[in-house]
Parts: sequence; structure tokens; C-alpha cells
Amino acid sequence: MGRKAKVERRTSETHVELELCLDGNGVYEVETSIPFLDHMLALFAKHGLFDLKVRASGDTAVDFHHTAEDIGICLGRVFQEALGDKKGICRYGEATVPMVDALASVAVDFSGRPHVVFRASFQAPKVGEIDVELFEEFFRAFSHAAGADLHIRLHYGNNVHHCIEAIFKAAARACDGATRLDPRQPGVLSTKGTLTS
Repeated sequence: MGRKAKVERRTSETHVELELCLDGNGVYEVETSIPFLDHMLALFAKHGLFDLKVRASGDTAVDFHHTAEDIGICLGRVFQEALGDKKGICRYGEATVPMVDALASVAVDFSGRPHVVFRASFQAPKVGEIDVELFEEFFRAFSHAAGADLHIRLHYGNNVHHCIEAIFKAAARACDGATRLDPRQPGVLSTKGTLTS
């Protein structure tokens, strides 16, 4: 059946429905009303081999902040729920991904202790119609909702599309590695015996 979760978040600013299967094949259906974010979430699913469904709408006439952040929250929540007690998972994952002129690295620990280090400098304030600063907010929201220690570094890159794409692909591969089941580790990978805050 696979490790799955589904969440819905409805506020006065946004409405997000999101489904995730960790043990998927990279199948996705994504409609967020933010085309570039649709593209990044599709990449995340495909390169992490997660099955992902996202439906989101929000006050995009104001800007994309609330919608992007709330999708990050929901994505983090489904990871948290799908991982359950986290028994048997590798816990840590890391990946470095090139994308033409850009190179990005992501490391993640599903430790139950959220923290974000985001080291990236972009050559333009927007990509498509979205402000690039919102991607740090997206990953911060994901980290807090998932209980994940997340470190993101853009080593270099000129084309902003390539830079953000490298980050999302690296995040996908890191999350895939961290959530995989290790048959040698039937319990929780912690001397504490738990992976919660």
C-alpha cells in the first residue's frame, strides 16, 4: 500500500489539498495557480519518486506568499504523517545536483527538530511571476511542518530558473534518501529511541 498521507488546509487566504505517497513512482498532479511552483513541485515528485497530488488556490491577486507558504506547510505535514513513528527510515539524506550553470546541495535530517539553513543568492528578484525570496519561505514552512533539519546551499549559478530547479531536485533526492527504509534498521535511528521534538 505504501506510506501515504493526505491533508487539507483552509484559511481565509488559501485552500490547499495535498496527497503524498512516499513509496511511489514519481507520478504527479499539480495545480497551484502559480505556474513556476507547479513546475518545481512536479520536479520534486519526479526526482524524489514520490506520488504527489496538489490542488491549491489563494489570494494570488495580493501576491504569491500565502499560497507558497501554505503549500510548504501541507507538504511538510504529509511527510510527517506518512513517516509515522519513523521506524526503519534512513533518517538522513543528502544530494548535490547540477543544472546547466547551477549547482545546489541539500541535506536533510527527519529528526523531529525543525531548522533551516538557506544559503542562496539569486541574480534576479523573480522567476516567472514569483518572487525568488518565497522559496526560502516555502522550505522553512516545509521544515517546520515536517520536523526536518534542512540545509540548502546554492554553490553558484547565473540563470535563476536553473538555480531554483537544482535546489528542488536536490531536495527531492535528499528527501527520498532520508525516507527510504533500511532493512538493517528495524527501529528508530536514534540513541534516544525516538525522533520527535
